Amino acid sequence: AMQTVIETNQVSKVFNPGMADEVKAVTDATLKINKAEVTVLKGPSGSGKTTLLSLLGCMSRPTVGSICINDKDVAKLPERFLAQIRRQTFGFIFQQFNLIKDISVLENVMLPLYPLDVGLREIKARAESILDDLDILKKETVKVQRLSGGEQQRVAIARALINRPEIILADEPTAHLDTRLSQELLDILQNMNGEGKVIIIGTHDPLVYESSFIDRVIEMRDGMIQQIKESGK
Repeated sequence: AMQTVIETNQVSKVFNPGMADEVKAVTDATLKINKAEVTVLKGPSGSGKTTLLSLLGCMSRPTVGSICINDKDVAKLPERFLAQIRRQTFGFIFQQFNLIKDISVLENVMLPLYPLDVGLREIKARAESILDDLDILKKETVKVQRLSGGEQQRVAIARALINRPEIILADEPTAHLDTRLSQELLDILQNMNGEGKVIIIGTHDPLVYESSFIDRVIEMRDGMIQQIKESGK
């Protein structure tokens, strides 16, 4: 049987509940994500996919419903436990890369590991090894603002991988990329999936959701899951 990594049951997220500006961002989301699978949350802007991604990644907590990560219900955990689960379980790739411009490539990649109990030498070795895998080690001392878009993307991916996460979350990762760089990103994600990583991508880019390595497309509209298509690849 498939090993389930994330399971949500009737998860809803309401911002400003009971107020005039109440927003039902996600309503009744029930889904299962299995080991080594690639899932796309597909939908237009405002469909709830970014909110659902942040719930799955323990960046925010649901208003109601349960979210189990590796069989542990995280919905009501105190923030410090959530932070620990985030660091140990997830790597995040954001559309703006969220890199810190005036420090070097290597320093950007090492940043997420500082709170963990990993020695500095080990962090540096790990960072250099990932930069090498992504073919950008030669730029390790360069400040981020001097890199091309494609190079910045690789640094952002390296940073997402530094804590050896089981699950990679990517929100609109191709939003600011041309077709060639988008394809390059997909190739890197496909390789990561080949190594057993779970990948969840929020997108409305057909290049992403029509890609052959996607296992499941969850279509969202107005905060609700419309349909779930399994590719059976």
